Amino acid sequence: MITSNIKQRIIGKGRGAIFAPTDFLDIGSRASVDQALSRLADQGVIRRLARGLYDYPKKSPRFGFLSPSADDIAKAVARKYGPILQPSPSMAANQLGLSTQVPSKPTYMTYGPTRTKKVGRQVIQFRKASPKTLVSAGHKTGVIFQALRYVGKDRVDSQIVDRLSRALDDNDLKLLEKQSRHLPAWMHPIVRQIVEHK
Repeated sequence: MITSNIKQRIIGKGRGAIFAPTDFLDIGSRASVDQALSRLADQGVIRRLARGLYDYPKKSPRFGFLSPSADDIAKAVARKYGPILQPSPSMAANQLGLSTQVPSKPTYMTYGPTRTKKVGRQVIQFRKASPKTLVSAGHKTGVIFQALRYVGKDRVDSQIVDRLSRALDDNDLKLLEKQSRHLPAWMHPIVRQIVEHK
């Protein structure tokens, strides 16, 4: 019963979903959830990515099962261990199209301890950061703040302001303005430009 309930929920999330046993503790005890996930992995329904981490892999007719993205893995690890996540400045800049450089090792800032997680061929780094670095973590605005750190005070031009402004909806812009008081002073006029650009 537990196995079929877990299977139903996994299939409901759709291919590409990543999960840890802690995501199913409302269905059964930790031991029974572990057993059910192990059974589903043996049946080939799900794939074991690392200890305590599974996915319902996306499938390509040409390449077979696809690897999950670093971002999806990082979010699942965060749910498992509970820390809050913020992409590193270089990752944020890449996500927003401000840099074409793809970081060789995806790095996330967190309240939790510094650690490295290897999932398949992917190596993801979690780096302990100060509360200032984690302002607005988990929101699009947090990614904006990190990207600004990457670009730096003297390299923000009207094109960057335009791109960042277009990446946010009205609610994000309100949050951006509200959270800006926690940011370094040099970011304040840039945030104002981003908000007023709309």
